[in-house]
Amino acid sequence: MPTEACITKEAKGLSFFEKYLSVWVALSIIAGIVLGNIAPGVAQYLDSLAIFVGEAPVVSIPIAVCLFFMMYPIMVKIDFGEVLMAGKNIKPVGLTLFVNWAVKPFTMYAISLFFLGTLFYNFIGPEAVDLVKMPLGLNLAVGETHGVGQVVLVNGIKMLQVPLWRSYLAGCILLGIAPCTAMVLVWGFLARGNDGHTLMMVAINSLTMLFLFGPLGGFLLGIGRLPVPWQALVLSIGIYVALPLVAGYISRRLIIKTRGETWFKEKFLHVLTPITITALLITLILLFSFKGEVILSNPLTILWIAIPLFIQTNLIFWLAYGLAKLMKLDYKDAAPSALIGASNHFEVAIATSVMLYGLSSGAALATVVGVLIEVPLMLMLVKICLKTDHWFS
Repeated sequence: MPTEACITKEAKGLSFFEKYLSVWVALSIIAGIVLGNIAPGVAQYLDSLAIFVGEAPVVSIPIAVCLFFMMYPIMVKIDFGEVLMAGKNIKPVGLTLFVNWAVKPFTMYAISLFFLGTLFYNFIGPEAVDLVKMPLGLNLAVGETHGVGQVVLVNGIKMLQVPLWRSYLAGCILLGIAPCTAMVLVWGFLARGNDGHTLMMVAINSLTMLFLFGPLGGFLLGIGRLPVPWQALVLSIGIYVALPLVAGYISRRLIIKTRGETWFKEKFLHVLTPITITALLITLILLFSFKGEVILSNPLTILWIAIPLFIQTNLIFWLAYGLAKLMKLDYKDAAPSALIGASNHFEVAIATSVMLYGLSSGAALATVVGVLIEVPLMLMLVKICLKTDHWFS
């Protein structure tokens, strides 16, 4: 088993912010809906502060700042110098990579397509449409089509009008290709799993996302007949994964070199602890300030999206847990392997959906629903692990 940790550990267990994340998310949703109804111009003005390429608003500056601060505290914890040393335990690493990248993206697509495009199709509305960003570099005339989208003019800006259920599908796809690299550290600890394996997989998933997130996302969005803005997809990986990853690596080395590892672990990381979730909550307020009208007019929207996400999470957990049993892994490796596969990196999913399709898109809303159900669902799976540890040697 790995004896070295590839991530600097923080205080174990759920912090105050993490323990009540579902409550903070709910309050942020309410705040966003209230803001959208009382002062709709505020969020619209903030979203207009963007980097444009041609006529397309590619990067929302306020959202980019918030999302950077979601990712940086995660990335600065990674000690890549010890990743290889921790990777000697091949079987659980192979299982986790297989489930995360060869199974999970495709089951997420299939389950979401069935529920959103078939079972809940009439509930969402056959005529319901969503307005999403034009793909970067695409210059079509108003009235032309791209995939299932039609180019329309909204406030002087060209947008694509797509079926609303397909926009929700896009958000689910982005969740399915983003394995968790943050709170899974907490889930692994609470399940009394192998910290070394959990920590190492966080580092490996962070690196793997740089290479697989874009190709998998583009492929699945494409077969879902959704606009695939490849340039924006690559740009989102650079801004929301590579940039904080590089910043975390460089700043970690500089801080440890100048102030020492003890100060870095006990002081610096302690200050960073609430920053990720605070930035996430601010982003959610902006997201729901746009989607408040949709939710108030059809409050069951959240349920239609949550059901396939709930089923997908449980399916992946039990698949990984069962395979771990067949591979004769011990419990300390089986539990974190299943939990890593089940959980999602909702920060990256939200960031990418906002960049690709816009702050007010159904895709962004779907990724937010992922945040809403993540904590209670993962705590349920942790309890299942603890009650079934006797299944393993």
